[in-house]
Amino acid sequence: MKQYTVAILGATGAVGQEMMKVLEERNFPVGKLVPLASARSAGKKLTFKGQEVTIQEACDDAFAGVDIVLGAAENDIAKRFAPAIVKAGAVFVDNSSAFRLDPKVPLIVPEVNPEDVAWHNGIISNPNCSTIITVTAVNALNSIAPIRAMTASTYQAVSGAGAGGPVELMAEVEALREGKTYEPRIFSHQIAYNLIPQIGGEQVDGYTSEEMKMQNEGRKIMHLPELKVTCTCVRVPVVRSHSISVSCHFDVPVTVEQVRQAIAKAPGCVLVDDLSKKMYPMPLDTSDQDLVFVGRIRPDLTDDCGIALWCCGDQVRKGAATNAIQIAELLVK
Repeated sequence: MKQYTVAILGATGAVGQEMMKVLEERNFPVGKLVPLASARSAGKKLTFKGQEVTIQEACDDAFAGVDIVLGAAENDIAKRFAPAIVKAGAVFVDNSSAFRLDPKVPLIVPEVNPEDVAWHNGIISNPNCSTIITVTAVNALNSIAPIRAMTASTYQAVSGAGAGGPVELMAEVEALREGKTYEPRIFSHQIAYNLIPQIGGEQVDGYTSEEMKMQNEGRKIMHLPELKVTCTCVRVPVVRSHSISVSCHFDVPVTVEQVRQAIAKAPGCVLVDDLSKKMYPMPLDTSDQDLVFVGRIRPDLTDDCGIALWCCGDQVRKGAATNAIQIAELLVK
């Protein structure tokens, strides 16, 4: 099997570290791994497949001879290095939001629109984590009838804010247990025993940038340019795995049994839906794995052509690292 030189841009971050783990787990044909990070991390060692690899400083020359670059850095870093990556002849699979809505850049969830990989011009975008989990859960319903609109609420784990999120949650819990105060640094308010109904800055009509991603990215991924989405994004005191409550609205009535059958066959999904046995998707069950669990399927009582459901998925893996590596797998195929 052909071996590939793979670089990870932002290798020291949470997503970059998870990418290394997933590359190894999925036995991706890595002939050489090139971990890239800032100058202060250059020279440090990481372990990949039992061997030490040295972190290199990210610079334009670092991409020479690289086949695939997995982006795990912020928007500004992605924009800074994208031209050099493309010029070097590598394909940039980018986890940032820098290129997601660029009409010249495919935005891919491999279980949904793998065919879009064919028209890339050197850059492929990885969608937002909640968007990936949601469209993986609902896309199969488009085979019954196209989804016209969605009403969604996301319940996003603290690790979605980076490695400092779980640290802050645990520190707050400990401080409160001891009767002490704790000044939040990662989140705008105390997250322990609380919910924060804002993720991202305000973008339009009171919706945050995070909330608009569900509509704007969902349209592009599912090839539904008229899709309308009302979304509320909430940070919750859960360490890992995002949960989403979704109502899908169609132009024709759709039955619960049709939906159950479609989801049971959908790639990347697991049907967990038996209320009488208290079986439904939960963050604890979906953490540290790559499938999206779907359940609580029922009629939307406000819409005769609507279906409500609940889904959960690991936002660090399927919502970021694994989805990017699945895209890379499409490339090498």
